[in-house]
Amino acid sequence: MNFTPYLLFDGNCAQAMTFYQACLGGELELMRVSESPMKDFMPPQVQNRILNARLKSGVIEFSATDWLHPTRLRKEGNTICLYLSEGSYDELKGYFDKLASGAEPDLLDPLTKQPFGFYGALTDKYGVRWMFHGSSD
Repeated sequence: MNFTPYLLFDGNCAQAMTFYQACLGGELELMRVSESPMKDFMPPQVQNRILNARLKSGVIEFSATDWLHPTRLRKEGNTICLYLSEGSYDELKGYFDKLASGAEPDLLDPLTKQPFGFYGALTDKYGVRWMFHGSSD
């Protein structure tokens, strides 16, 4: 399982991550919505946005995305989250359920199967945003 800082941008994720790569070096992976399994589920105005970016340079590793949630606003305080990935569904579900205790109900996305695996997110009772992702293999 991986534990990664995750940044959320407002349409300039590719530009920001390219800047960070220039500063920190390493390998940068960018996936646009239009290149992903989610392309058919997303509106045309977000197809060029970054669905997932990952920068790895030695021991430095972090990921990012452009803000894609249609009914929630990006604001200071919800643009950085903690990301748990690559665990089994049962592992991630255990952490998800514990962290969801007292979580803000309107900021909770249940851990469910998606076209790209399974995904869930929540803002815990202390205001910290968490995202969970695993493959459906």
